[in-house]
Amino acid sequence: MAECRLLLEHTEDPKYRTIDGFIDKGGYLGLRKAVKMDRQAVIDQVKASGLRGRGGAGFPTWIKWNGIEKERAGKKHYVLCNADEGEPGTFKDKELMENTPHLMIEGMIIAGWATLGDIGYVYIRAEFVDAARTVKAAIDEAYEKGYLGKNILGSGWDFDMYVHLGAGSYECGEESAMMSSLMGERGMPRLKFPHAPLPTVEGLWESPTVINNVETFACAPSIILNGGEWYSTLGASTKNSRGTKIFSVSGHVNKPGNYEVEFGTSLMELLSLAGGMKGGELKACVPGGSSVPIIDAAACEKAILGYEEIAEVGSMVGSGGCIFLNEHTCIVTFIWRTAMFYMKESCGKCTPCREGTVWLYEILSRIRAGGGRPEDVGLLKELCSQIDGRSFCGLGDAAAWPVAGALKVFPEEFEYYIANGKSIVQTPESRFMMPETPLLSPAASA
Repeated sequence: MAECRLLLEHTEDPKYRTIDGFIDKGGYLGLRKAVKMDRQAVIDQVKASGLRGRGGAGFPTWIKWNGIEKERAGKKHYVLCNADEGEPGTFKDKELMENTPHLMIEGMIIAGWATLGDIGYVYIRAEFVDAARTVKAAIDEAYEKGYLGKNILGSGWDFDMYVHLGAGSYECGEESAMMSSLMGERGMPRLKFPHAPLPTVEGLWESPTVINNVETFACAPSIILNGGEWYSTLGASTKNSRGTKIFSVSGHVNKPGNYEVEFGTSLMELLSLAGGMKGGELKACVPGGSSVPIIDAAACEKAILGYEEIAEVGSMVGSGGCIFLNEHTCIVTFIWRTAMFYMKESCGKCTPCREGTVWLYEILSRIRAGGGRPEDVGLLKELCSQIDGRSFCGLGDAAAWPVAGALKVFPEEFEYYIANGKSIVQTPESRFMMPETPLLSPAASA
């Protein structure tokens, strides 16, 4: 199956980064159509499209947009773009911002029109300096052409947009922590519904706020221009996944990169687009970014790229960071590296995540150092169950799922490492046979 390039169609054309080049390819026609429509009609088209959030959770986009108050009631309305993209293995939003910035901007303006928006913010990861510069330049061009600012396209509606650089915290990819960071507070998550109002009611500065991912906003222009029913025909072979999805393919493949495919494409077809395996046979895949459960080669053969379909083989679409691993990969080491990341990135607000991520990492470190104990497998499983669903935000889940998934799919590798003090994989080609880390605490090696 070939790619279905809606968002990435013109990424190789440098002129597409500029507003003139974007307009030459049909840019801002969706916005021109939207501002002549009733606001609810715009939301209804998004509903008909079946668009779901592309940042990881897959939440229906129209529900967020429809949840905004229909009247301002004295409060400003905000549109916030989550461009933090801290999930290991995912790099699609970075490419969209650097090569198609106006597509995201047009989508945000359409969202602003539909939700009575006053101000939009693009919250960009601090390391994405080139992306931030490109987006800022594109915003300036949009102001010059009258697509931002006062009386947009003669509609009588005003909308402003700004770029905000985060501090490089993975935690700030969580929407409530991102809002806190944007407001100058510590990047830590807030209480959530039902214990606190939804962001659509009280979000940024306690005002109604719509939050979507870069890729999600980038889908909006084509939906409005061509109609929601048209968009819903893409991915129609799946249960409830519509449109296209960009997958960031990396790991042991011949052609790593971003590939845009229609939902319903098989995982093996995606691997074929990426040039097939490199350095050995397929052993495993993490299909949706480092936080989703790993699947083995047999599950890869059955996996279909769809929110419900990929759950049938025990994993998730997630953010689309698809990491393929060959037969020379030590799963214990791969998961140890993953656990290290989440331990470092925990904001420390809640006990299950603050303490649990450290314990996961230290037990895995002890196993890798040759000091594994027979009871460690059970202990790791128990720790995962105590973290999953009990932390203040999703980072705890993201730390627990990879470990629990690997223990379920590759138990023999952990058991062998514990019994023999070394990996079951004894080939020098293994990419994930890393040297010991100085982060190992005295307690872990005791």
